[in-house]
Amino acid sequence: MSSSSRRQALRSLGSLVLLLNARHIAHGASIVAVRVWPAADYTRVTIESDAPLKASHRLVNAPERLVIDVDGLELSPTLREIVGKVGSDDPFIAGVRVGQNQPRVVRLVLDLKQAIAPQVFTLEPVAAYRHRLVFDLYPTVRPDPLLALVREKEVADQRAAAGSSATAAKEVRDALGELIGKIGDRGSAASGPPGATPGATPPVSSAASAPRPATATSTATAAEAQAKVDRLIIVALDPGHGGEDPGAVGPSGLKEKDVVLSVALQLRDRLNARPGMRAFLTRDADFFVPLQDRVRKARRVQADLFVSIHADAFFKPNARGASVFALSQGAATSAAARWMAQRENASDAVGGVNIKSTDTQVLRAVLDMSTSAQIRDSLRLGSEVLGQIGKVGRLHKAQVEQAGFAVLKAPDIPSILVETAFISNPEEETKLRDPGYRRELVDALATGIARYFAKNPPLARQRTM
Repeated sequence: MSSSSRRQALRSLGSLVLLLNARHIAHGASIVAVRVWPAADYTRVTIESDAPLKASHRLVNAPERLVIDVDGLELSPTLREIVGKVGSDDPFIAGVRVGQNQPRVVRLVLDLKQAIAPQVFTLEPVAAYRHRLVFDLYPTVRPDPLLALVREKEVADQRAAAGSSATAAKEVRDALGELIGKIGDRGSAASGPPGATPGATPPVSSAASAPRPATATSTATAAEAQAKVDRLIIVALDPGHGGEDPGAVGPSGLKEKDVVLSVALQLRDRLNARPGMRAFLTRDADFFVPLQDRVRKARRVQADLFVSIHADAFFKPNARGASVFALSQGAATSAAARWMAQRENASDAVGGVNIKSTDTQVLRAVLDMSTSAQIRDSLRLGSEVLGQIGKVGRLHKAQVEQAGFAVLKAPDIPSILVETAFISNPEEETKLRDPGYRRELVDALATGIARYFAKNPPLARQRTM
């Protein structure tokens, strides 16, 4: 073979190699991880890969299932892990089947527990994540959160009333038993009252066994208490981050999303124990909620306050102390406040927002109509909460700071963002991990909220109970 022929053959072989490499690059995506985030609101399925994935999907009835075909993919052990990641308590997914449907096409079949309205989208690499293919499974009919909140309150009141009645009945029985015992003791030690048979127990009068009739004072007190309960006060609690977005991570691995959820759940119970007050959580489990959806949820339940709970982080580990923020219509009150707002506002990119959502632009326009009155009331709320938190631990700043936090932009709800401590500080991470410190923090937040309402009663509203 001549040298020119050899060169031509090498060029042809090189072209073939390049063609094969291009084909491999186009279809050779590898799965990095699969994750399932179940919640009552929706279930998210995430497939993370080292190259973009393209998928098609369709819904099939009788029985309900979602069929997903992912192109350019070979079935791998990592992808098979999705089968074991679906729990029996998932509200939407009954099970998952996965297989190689065609060469370079993997099929996933999600057996469903109810009819869904799926949203499918991709996310570009961000933070620690590579390419993500996301399936959000929403119910076809979403429940009314305000109605659910009111019904929950009614059930809690009924249980409390039943518990009070049972306690009162037990107290009466105990008192009667003690009284009968004393009378029996006296009867055995003496001849008893005139006309009585020795050792016999005299009948107990109905006045002793029946509870005392309500006096005018107690009736008036009950009426006043009922009047206070007539107007249900709703506090929206917003545990930051969640699901795909872990938030800040401490030196020993403590995740912000876990800390703030624990605090919010405890604070919900503390506020719900107050007469006439009910707390609503934007998330009550480990799932992601976009920033604007958090505000939307608070507005749907007609919340009187919005409290977003976070755990600070900074690139220097010696930063410490709690902070409280309110919205600013202009510049941030400090460089640190501006940096913090930018960091929190970036959580949508990490958590994964479907930018094709049709009403995003409309909602953003509404939420940009923040008012001076809302900011003024937010500063009042923030001052009360900051004053109480300062009794629990160190403050990062002694005053409420302001910046352009997206999650505080409800135009009609006083809103604050509480940074409980710097999770990036080893000492404060240890405090945030301590159940005792969390209880003290919850006490401080509850007291601050109560003090705000004592000084700023909410406007009258039609009773929703």
